[in-house]
Amino acid sequence: MPPGDSALSRRIIVAISGASGAVYGTRLLQVLHALAGIETHLVVSDAGWRNLDQEQGMSRVAVEALADQVHDARDVGASIASGSFLCSAMVVAPCSMRTLAAVAHGLADNLITRAADVVLKERRRLVLMVRESPLHLGHLRNMVSATEMGAIICPPMPAFYQRPQSVAELVDGSVARVLDLLDLPHDLAPRWDGRALATAGS
Repeated sequence: MPPGDSALSRRIIVAISGASGAVYGTRLLQVLHALAGIETHLVVSDAGWRNLDQEQGMSRVAVEALADQVHDARDVGASIASGSFLCSAMVVAPCSMRTLAAVAHGLADNLITRAADVVLKERRRLVLMVRESPLHLGHLRNMVSATEMGAIICPPMPAFYQRPQSVAELVDGSVARVLDLLDLPHDLAPRWDGRALATAGS
């Protein structure tokens, strides 16, 4: 049984940093909120709150209502900043290049990066939904460093074989991949069954 799991709940930390794509974090929270036995801990950076307002028009109250517990990004003494806080995983959705760089270099200078550092040192699962394009060499090297430390780099890349008909379906496709990495059940997106390949006759 993974760390933080019990017969009653699994704790998952969700962080929303300042990259564009705050919808990935809120959609993940919505899905986790609907799953039985999941306890979510939310932390949002100042830039993350700004993007939630600009991109989605969501108030702080509405976002916080999606989580079981909310932590201030400046509170490096919060429960999730300690290795003694048992959890199953942490997802940074979206993950800015600044947050990626801090994780890659062990700069635990706020609660998001401190919690991520703790998850890595305790050998738990850290998923980073990195958002930027194009990428320069520093971005790529930071992705390699974070991967070597145990993080999973999971950029929100749409799968067009699913024939998405809306932005919401594109978002769900990326969130579905994260849920797979967390070993959580979902029906957000259809799974590939090879039918298209078979009908192509190749």
